[in-house]
Amino acid sequence: MNPSHELLRRLAANDEASLRLVLRPTPEFTQSASTPEDSGQPSMPQLDRHTRVLVRLAALLAIGAPTASLRWAVELASATGAGDDALAAVLVSTAAEAGGAQISSSASRLALALGFDLELDGSDGAY
Repeated sequence: MNPSHELLRRLAANDEASLRLVLRPTPEFTQSASTPEDSGQPSMPQLDRHTRVLVRLAALLAIGAPTASLRWAVELASATGAGDDALAAVLVSTAAEAGGAQISSSASRLALALGFDLELDGSDGAY
């Protein structure tokens, strides 16, 4: 069976070891990463660091994460070379899936995380 298919099968079955595997900190947060082969788990599909931090930002935007979490994700993405245009593109890329209300709210928080205030009429900018 394809390793990705096996991983998805185990996750769908709520396999505790597989859940621990995917919920563990990503390499930028660990001193040494053990390999799935060492634990008998299926191998995890890998993304390069730049893509991984942009996906993390997209997920945080889609779930309506607070500004502090977005600021953290922006700092990680910036460390990989992502500029403000790329970070704004992440927000735009999630628009259809997240919906208009979520995007409006996320845009304000992303702007604050990037360090600028939108000064919208009727909004104090606090999120």
